[in-house]
Amino acid sequence: MKIVYVRYLNIKPCLACYACRAAKECVLKDDMKGLLEKMVAADVIVLSTPVYFFTMDGQMKVMIDRTMPRYRELKGKEFYFIATAAAGKADMKRTMDGFYGFTDNVPQAKVCGEIYGELSYEVGDVKKTPAFKQAYQMGKEV
Repeated sequence: MKIVYVRYLNIKPCLACYACRAAKECVLKDDMKGLLEKMVAADVIVLSTPVYFFTMDGQMKVMIDRTMPRYRELKGKEFYFIATAAAGKADMKRTMDGFYGFTDNVPQAKVCGEIYGELSYEVGDVKKTPAFKQAYQMGKEV
């Protein structure tokens, strides 16, 4: 198991130049190439984000956009989604929709679970919610 914290990586925003279509590699030289290699090698991918203004954080969106050169190689992988927010489940729906928007483009992606970490404003708050136990149980079943 490998945990990657996108916030600590240097991943630049996509230029929408589409040079990656032919080259299967982005023209930008940053940490995304190595992350994509890990994602392609993985059996399971867990996407987890705090919710800001009803959607995923910027780093997560940039990472998803930068999968463009190799997203087809994520074919058939299992995906799990986790979102945390100070608000309730209804206010995290757009975040989950964004994750599904990504996996809808990955051939034969299998979304196996989603967790809503409601009422989690400060670091550590989620440990006091049912979502924490749900995530632990889901992890045991992977």
